[in-house]
Amino acid sequence: MVHGPPVLVLDEPTAGVDVELRRQLWDYVRSLHASGVTIVLTTHYLEEAQELCDTIAIINHGNVIACEPTSKLISRLDQKTLVVTPQSPVTPPLKGFEDVTFAMKNTGAFALTYKTSEHSVEEMLDRVRAAGITIKDLSIQEPDLEDVFVELTA
Repeated sequence: MVHGPPVLVLDEPTAGVDVELRRQLWDYVRSLHASGVTIVLTTHYLEEAQELCDTIAIINHGNVIACEPTSKLISRLDQKTLVVTPQSPVTPPLKGFEDVTFAMKNTGAFALTYKTSEHSVEEMLDRVRAAGITIKDLSIQEPDLEDVFVELTA
């Protein structure tokens, strides 16, 4: 790296390093990229790839099965999960959720997984209220690169 290469290939650069060193490496890679260096990163750490890469290629059994911008790749999974913690315990099955995936959590919360092309968060919240459920807390879980990888390589 002394000669300032235009392309830098990094093979599993954070394998076996502690959290602080990993953060320092990520910051350094970001600064190199910002200065115009093209970086080719090979990693099994999908969170790292999602965080650092503009474009991701997924290789399965020696074949490139996807190669596209990170956001486009992740948007291939047409779903979100709304996790609702109700004010009072609920007992499934609940009416009004037959066309989405309903799952109880061991915490008393429940998850509604739906296709983003067919439903919205607002619609899901309306359904929760229509079922007579008072919401104590909620969160939205979006697909990540690991979800896409599993879907594409299954």
